[in-house]
Amino acid sequence: MAAVRQRRLRSSTVVLGGMGILALTITSCGSEPDKRCADRTTYEELSNSDCDSDGSVRASYYYGGKSSDGQVSGGSFDKSAVDRGGFGCSGTGGG
Repeated sequence: MAAVRQRRLRSSTVVLGGMGILALTITSCGSEPDKRCADRTTYEELSNSDCDSDGSVRASYYYGGKSSDGQVSGGSFDKSAVDRGGFGCSGTGGG
């Protein structure tokens, strides 16, 4: 009877480990970089509606990086220049 319990424990460990690897694979390569709307000149973070409307030429989506105190940094206005990173992905590919 002890051998049966041990076998079940092993099979559930394998299933859980396999699910973790599957989750990493799905979320890492296929994800898009973070984007936020920002002013191209001042790097000030703006509302997404500023980028969605055609009214402002200076507003554009800023990919990757971070936002601190209303300023974006560490990313790029060029989506293809942002490294998506992740398990098994190259900086130029992904998806």
